[in-house]
Amino acid sequence: MGCGWLGLSLAAELVKNGHLVKGSTTSTDKFELLKAAGIAPFLVTISEDNIHGHIEDCLKDSEVLIINIPPGLRKDPSSDFTKKMALLCQHIEDSDIKNVLYVSSTSVYEDTLDLPLITEESPTDAPSATAKQLIAAEHIFKTNPNFQTTILRFGGLIGDKRHPAKFLSGRTNVKDPEAPVNLIHQQDCIGIIKAILKHEKWQTEFNAAAPQHRTKEAYYNAICDAKNIPRPQFDHSEPSKGKRIDSEKIQQTLSYQFVHAL
Repeated sequence: MGCGWLGLSLAAELVKNGHLVKGSTTSTDKFELLKAAGIAPFLVTISEDNIHGHIEDCLKDSEVLIINIPPGLRKDPSSDFTKKMALLCQHIEDSDIKNVLYVSSTSVYEDTLDLPLITEESPTDAPSATAKQLIAAEHIFKTNPNFQTTILRFGGLIGDKRHPAKFLSGRTNVKDPEAPVNLIHQQDCIGIIKAILKHEKWQTEFNAAAPQHRTKEAYYNAICDAKNIPRPQFDHSEPSKGKRIDSEKIQQTLSYQFVHAL
């Protein structure tokens, strides 16, 4: 559910591994792209009041649903993502789905001055509007008795053609220079999801970020230098807030070794 930057690549990889995969998109313009990757495309648009398109057909005869839909509050701050997910949950209850993998974010954990080590046992209490809606959405799925849910919280997503260093390059007064970096490469995201499916780890939670936690300043300066683009200028006038995401559970439970280091 959701064939964007991560979802489309994930679906295509699962097809290569022999799975039968359906994929939702909000635009029929992407149908040919999905079909070319061996994905059965379905038009599904979720609003706060209704789900438009072919949600029943999309869910029919499937046992596992991977939900990879970002809240999108930057584009529409007034959007009620929690309502959308509650509506989706009702349709899942009426389907053949037995297991749900809900892709969330490590932004549900608050950044603080003591830069804590965050595990799956840490409280999800970040105060931002996006975090609150993600926390509420997680609760909707993991407390539903009609299917088993695993929550997968990714750090910041990066890839070969997607890196936040390009956005930060040349910017001034960038805050929290000593904050630990919590990023994860697209290839590791896909590898971890495949490992969860392989080991059938349901009704649990995982945090996922590359194990290395360089400081924001050291990391982005190095990346900008490597890409030969201007470094950002950091603001050292205030103490840095942040956190360190611990991915030990993934490595131990799934026997997963990260491919991309930071």
